[in-house]
Amino acid sequence: MVQYPIGRPGEPWSVEEKKQWRNLQQIKRSYQHEVLAKLPQNKTGFTIHQYGALPYDETRYPLYAVISESIDKHKPTVLITGGVHGYETSGVQGALLFVNEHLSNFADDFNFIVIPCISPWGYETINRWNPLAVDPNRSFKPESPAPESAQVMKFVASLDIPIKLHIDLHETTDTDNSEFRPALAARDGVTHDEWEIPDGFYTVADSNNPQLDFQKAIINSVQRVTHIAPPDAEGKIIGADTVSDGVICYDKKKLFLCGGMTEADFVTTTEVYPDSPSATDEECNRAQVAAIMGALHYLQQQ
Repeated sequence: MVQYPIGRPGEPWSVEEKKQWRNLQQIKRSYQHEVLAKLPQNKTGFTIHQYGALPYDETRYPLYAVISESIDKHKPTVLITGGVHGYETSGVQGALLFVNEHLSNFADDFNFIVIPCISPWGYETINRWNPLAVDPNRSFKPESPAPESAQVMKFVASLDIPIKLHIDLHETTDTDNSEFRPALAARDGVTHDEWEIPDGFYTVADSNNPQLDFQKAIINSVQRVTHIAPPDAEGKIIGADTVSDGVICYDKKKLFLCGGMTEADFVTTTEVYPDSPSATDEECNRAQVAAIMGALHYLQQQ
């Protein structure tokens, strides 16, 4: 495991060390140009709704959702989230691609809530954490310490409609071992072993409601676009047992993950591998779209 340059081994970070980490972060790309500029204008049947803004810079980081203009309570409602971890680019760009190319095709069958980029500061600085050194994807809980998580939970709850499907778009990258897990170990004053980064796409189901046929439908859809991650020599992917081809399970509510924020019947977290030598950025974005399409087609057939 890489020794992180901030803090002392075995000692959790103080406020001062978290500030030291924050001061090292730099803006590397534009939320305005790469995300906000791609939100569709005047899309029939849908509206762009600002549900909040990040307190670090409310002007720079407004938070938007694309939602059905009128919610039909006779239709199932689909929640699509991206960019909980801002550095996981295809989650954001895949959500935008789906909105701009495919969303209208499913409007007759579903209500939609699409939140393409939950963590825009993380997107701009290519970070897993927010400026407070908090992981939004471990913060979907009451009195959340992460404004990103707190604001999206409040917004979804305010719509007061049951969610049938929640698909949360993520990536697993080589920097998980080179940067983010070492940073986590340093911040918490603990030791984390490296895990083998899986080469390919996989999903993370909810261990309390895995819906394996649903997960398989997503895998089948994605494998037309990119390869599915094989398990490691121990039959695991990122330390978890594979329960089906390209599928592992986490307890989403217990871990306070984005995928646990609703009571949806069907929940999955996608994981794309952008560092694969055989996958382009466009292929990764398309894999996210294929995952969404596979999930929607499965619901249509039920």
